[in-house]
Amino acid sequence: MRAIRGALLTCDPAVKQILHAMNEKQSFIIHDLDDFHLLIRAEEEQRVRRELEAELEKNTYSLE
Repeated sequence: MRAIRGALLTCDPAVKQILHAMNEKQSFIIHDLDDFHLLIRAEEEQRVRRELEAELEKNTYSLE
């Protein structure tokens, strides 16, 4: 078995569900640890954070 470099993400269950949906398109989750933690591929961390931020921005109410 080959070792995989990972990054630990801590998030609430709602964000975790969004990450699982994103994972369907591009596999980056190594292991689902518990209700608040995911282990993802380290080289994908910045891309995942950017895409998650964009997805959360879509769901944010603004007065404009």
